Amino acid sequence: MKWIDTHTHLYSEQFDDDRDEMMQRAFRDGVETLLLPNIDKDSIRPMLDLAQKYPTQCHPMMGLHPGSVRADWAEQLSLMKAYFSSHKMIAVGEIGMDLYWDKTFIEEQKKAFRQQIDWAKELQLPIVIHARDAFDEIFEIIDDTIDDRLSGVFHCFTGNREQANKVLTYPNFFIGIGGVITYKKAALDEVLVNVPLDKMMMETDSPYLPPVPYRGKRNESSYLVYSAQKLADTHQIKLSELAEITSSNAKKLFKI
Repeated sequence: MKWIDTHTHLYSEQFDDDRDEMMQRAFRDGVETLLLPNIDKDSIRPMLDLAQKYPTQCHPMMGLHPGSVRADWAEQLSLMKAYFSSHKMIAVGEIGMDLYWDKTFIEEQKKAFRQQIDWAKELQLPIVIHARDAFDEIFEIIDDTIDDRLSGVFHCFTGNREQANKVLTYPNFFIGIGGVITYKKAALDEVLVNVPLDKMMMETDSPYLPPVPYRGKRNESSYLVYSAQKLADTHQIKLSELAEITSSNAKKLFKI
């Protein structure tokens, strides 16, 4: 089986002591393609360095994470925009809104999200959406900007059935599934059982949100199979079939 981890921060300093070994574990377990979302100006160089070291396996994105939107958001975006000309990026990401920790910069988050959506349309690239306690705000912006040039994925989806159904109304959007599907209290499997497999793709969001049985520890891309097994069980299909479907979805969206 061959898997695509569509969202993984393997350039994080949490992997500095054993990054090469961690990468080999992923390859050993069939996770052969790794998509790297950017966070802020400080993560650009580590991300690009990793992509340069593993050019056939690692593919970078460029964007400003909503949690990093501060007073200097416009300057950060100006810096990031230039990288689309000098490097091959597969997506604009990770972008979106996060109102869980702090709502101080809510208006700036909205402006940054809209500007990066404009980039995606201009560059004909998908967007990778971070949505935490902000589905309504994000849906409002997507509804206002969507056209046939806009595509993307709601990464690490944790929404309810109504929110999943809303995502399904967007023709060129997918739902990213990670470790949260293995958390009993999340009851995400009860939401996803009604989501067509051709609208989903797998991710880990490493080093965050590890699946059971690694909850509480550092996540890594080799753990993707635990979330995948839960999704396969939910839809009552073979793991190999899920690998083929979700990898095909990722290839379609990211053109890899």
